[in-house]
Amino acid sequence: MRTCDSIAAFRKARAGFKDIGLVPTMGFLHEGHLSLVRRAKAECGTVAVSIFVNPTQFNRTDDLEKYPRDLDRDLSLLAEAGADLVFSPSAEEMYPAGFDAAVQIGGVTEGLEGAARPGHFVGVATVVLKLLNIAQPTRAYFGQKDAQQAAVIRKMVRDLDVPVEIAVAATVREADGLAMSSRNVRLSPEARAAAPVLHRALLAGEALIKAGEKDAKTVRAAICAPIKAEPLAKIDYVSAADADTLKELDAVTGPALLSLAVFFGDVRLIDNLTVDPG
Repeated sequence: MRTCDSIAAFRKARAGFKDIGLVPTMGFLHEGHLSLVRRAKAECGTVAVSIFVNPTQFNRTDDLEKYPRDLDRDLSLLAEAGADLVFSPSAEEMYPAGFDAAVQIGGVTEGLEGAARPGHFVGVATVVLKLLNIAQPTRAYFGQKDAQQAAVIRKMVRDLDVPVEIAVAATVREADGLAMSSRNVRLSPEARAAAPVLHRALLAGEALIKAGEKDAKTVRAAICAPIKAEPLAKIDYVSAADADTLKELDAVTGPALLSLAVFFGDVRLIDNLTVDPG
């Protein structure tokens, strides 16, 4: 496994391979990331992983500063998972003096995380487009836990004619249902014990839809109820949106994305489920 911290070095290393799968990450890897690495290895033969805590997608300075980092640990996990190349640039390498470009994607960025975190998806789209240009992968891999991010990247690739296939893998969860996230390590023991309420809440919304409920307001209320009953949880948003457009629904008549963002202290967690009423 070769590790590069400059664009020039990575491009030189990447030139030795034809088809390559790219797994973009912000590091502090967990099984969700590693499952993407193994899938990319199986499907593409060669896998590159980027590790970059992208400052432009954070709208809270404290969140950026507290984001967990452990490059040595990540490299050990990636070597075991079969990664071939690792790109771990500095912020100065990715955004050199004078950098002032930005990628703005409309439509699917307007609600949910886009509304709660102004500027977030400009940062996401810009850095992902840079990574795709640097790595020139055949396929790039993302997780469904960040469902809106995946939708944004798919739209960016489609609208800008980027020659890459975007693969989105199912959310990987802990045994108690909590979606795996690098931020989970920041939860207090009490908050960690409470956090599985997020998945239970989404399952309550799913069950209601599967039972025939079509009123989206009622579904949102069913998701909110168990979270509001948890003293350590503070809701940022709860959504029942069209699975394609991500527009909030009045009635659930087709595939819907049930999603939420909830604070446990200063740690903000997101999760989602896609439900087809059938």
